Amino acid sequence: MTTTAQEFPLEFGLDTFGDRGADEYGAPLSHAQTIRDVVEQGVLAEQAGVDVFSIGEHHTGDFPMPAGDVVLGAIAARTGRIRLGSAVTVLSSDDPVRVFQRYSTLHAVSGGRAEVIIGRGSSTESFPLFGYDLADYDVLFDEKARLFARIRSGGPVTWEGTTRPALTGQDVVPHTEGGPLPVWIGVGGSPQSVVRAAELDLPLMLAVIGGNPLRFVPFTQLYRKARETLGRPRLPIGLHTPGHVAATDEEAFEQFVPRMRETMRRLMPSRGFRVPTIEQFRQEVGEDGALYVGSPETVARKIAANVPRLDVSRFDLKFAMPLMPQREILEAVELYGTKVVPRVRELLGERELQKGA
Repeated sequence: MTTTAQEFPLEFGLDTFGDRGADEYGAPLSHAQTIRDVVEQGVLAEQAGVDVFSIGEHHTGDFPMPAGDVVLGAIAARTGRIRLGSAVTVLSSDDPVRVFQRYSTLHAVSGGRAEVIIGRGSSTESFPLFGYDLADYDVLFDEKARLFARIRSGGPVTWEGTTRPALTGQDVVPHTEGGPLPVWIGVGGSPQSVVRAAELDLPLMLAVIGGNPLRFVPFTQLYRKARETLGRPRLPIGLHTPGHVAATDEEAFEQFVPRMRETMRRLMPSRGFRVPTIEQFRQEVGEDGALYVGSPETVARKIAANVPRLDVSRFDLKFAMPLMPQREILEAVELYGTKVVPRVRELLGERELQKGA
């Protein structure tokens, strides 16, 4: 039996990679218009009652979002409650000092609403763009994650490694108000990354993009066990996974799956994976799959089923797909906040009542 609901408040987020939009006739929008549309999506997410809105770093024509912190700053200026974060920042090809400075600045201008999810990066376009060698994939993230955690803890920073110049008693500004900058580690499937998150005193965000979500149960158990072995208190665990909400299951499938399949087809040469068949997508949309696609009731029931099983207290839906029109995206954002989230809370509350009866 999970105790997550008692320890940490259950929260709901929306994540985007800045998926390039399309007009109502299917013609691609400019990168500039896509970025402006993401701002509107973030503003609507707050109005719909979503807890967190996050933007993942990408550097391609399909996902023209290399500076999510700038876009989050624009959203911060038009909102007052919703938390704003990265999902994910590719720390391996960035500088931990600059990442901290950008997001601590966002934390200041937003009134303490900024957070960061750091990760190694399953999308590796930033490595050649900034002159990093993929052969150094593991050491880059390990060193930079440890430096970032050290900077976040506050005070003068002394550090030495192989991936950037050393620091000696350096004061990294701006300082954050109200405690350390909220930071998570995003993990896609590496036990070593799970243990590292536990060691660095950072919450764990699981990125589930395919297969049965319950295969990640060993990761949550490993994280809990590592924290226990270290003699440290439990920390939140979150789940990030793709999906789409529309009025009906059929609408949601037709709006989302063909676009996801086409995106995967374009990525296939550089990523080396096979494009799933439509039938395989139907399995992913089903009860045991990773995609949360359907009507508000369908998506809510799937979230409510998996949140307790995975022992998570945060669920982030990665919404949108390249060439999806803004109308469909905004509808999904609104349905998620106003229909899905309240229904999940209702379903989980009903189960707790039944347990206590």
